[in-house]
Parts: sequence; structure tokens; C-alpha cells
Amino acid sequence: MRVLVVRHHEEDSAGFVGDAFAARGAALTVHLNPDGGRLPDPAPFDHVVVLGASWSVNEGAPWIADEIAWLQTVEQPVLGICFGAQLLSAACGGAVERAPVKEIGWVRVEPVPGARPAVSPGPWLQFHSDRCVVPTTARVLATNDVGVQAFTLGQHLAVQFHPEVDAAQLRGWIEHGGLAEVQEAGLDAGVLVAETAAQEPAARARAQELVDAYLARAAGPA
Repeated sequence: MRVLVVRHHEEDSAGFVGDAFAARGAALTVHLNPDGGRLPDPAPFDHVVVLGASWSVNEGAPWIADEIAWLQTVEQPVLGICFGAQLLSAACGGAVERAPVKEIGWVRVEPVPGARPAVSPGPWLQFHSDRCVVPTTARVLATNDVGVQAFTLGQHLAVQFHPEVDAAQLRGWIEHGGLAEVQEAGLDAGVLVAETAAQEPAARARAQELVDAYLARAAGPA
């Protein structure tokens, strides 16, 4: 199983999600966009994972438009995380808009009864300002008061939260520009990192469950 991971910052990692794929026999190839050059041809890969980013899909940067266009050519199943979920929404006929509040910290979500694949209520780590307006072809899996938190589009699975992040990666985000956002949200960065460290065992298990749900979806009918 070959998995292409698209990240958008040097400090980003597929983290717990990458570990879950690797434990299931996957070989991961990581591409940094936009600084790593042209996005790879997806044809040699079985799955694509698109990670988060500090930008908004609506900023209008040419590379964002290029990544949306690239996603429209991908025939393989995609797991979109945060910004990756928003890119998928935009690529498949939906939209992205500013959320009524920034979501930063550990948040529970509400699974839609009977929706498959089932998504754990969490808590999941959140770190975003925008939300998805999903296309009519999407099936919503989980929500909360801020918006849609998980959905499918055919064989694609998208989540607004961050199942991949451990304390070390969160610390990297805070050190590379995220401190002001954490403080604006009324949170103490040190406390948030400590909470994330405490959540790691459970977060790792939830990431494994999510990857299993994604793989089952990818293998089954759309």
C-alpha cells in the first residue's frame, strides 16, 4: 500500500495517522506544498492524505487553486484533514467560509446517528478558523455547534479536526506562528501542550480507528 502525504509546513507531520497507515503495511511518501515544487502524479499511489495549513482556502493564492485542481484529478481515495478537508469540499462543488468562532483545543463532536463510517465523538484536537460548506453529494458523519466536523465524498473521507497531532507537533505549530491564535482563543499554550501530551495514548487509538474506518470506506462502494 502506497500513500502520498501532502503537507504544507515543514513542522507538519502525518503523526498518528501516518503511524496507523505504516502499521497497516503502508509506505509513505511525503510532499511539501507549495515549497516542494509541483505536486506529484498521484497515479503510483493507492491513497492520498492531505494535511492542514495555516492559510484559508479562500485566500486566492495560485498554489491553493492549483492544489484544488490537482485534487480534482485524483482518482484514488483521499483522507483530508482540516485544510485538506476544506480543499476537498471546494474541489467537489462545496465551499469554505469563515467559522463563527475559531476552534482551538480539545473538542468533542456529535456523530450523526447511523452514519457510516462511524466517527468517534473524541475529544479531537481543533485548530482552525474556517469551516466547510459541504457539497450536496457529501454525507455528513459528525457535527458540532461550529459546523460540519466529518463527511464523506464517494470514497473520500474528510475531517475538520486533527487526528494526527501529538504534543511535539502542536508545540511546533505554536513556535511557528500559532502562539497568538492560542492566546486570542483565551488559552494558555503550555496548558494546551500538556493536555495534548496527556491525550496522546487515547488520541493515537482514535487515529487508528479513524484510519481503519477510512480504509474500509475506500475499499467499499461509494
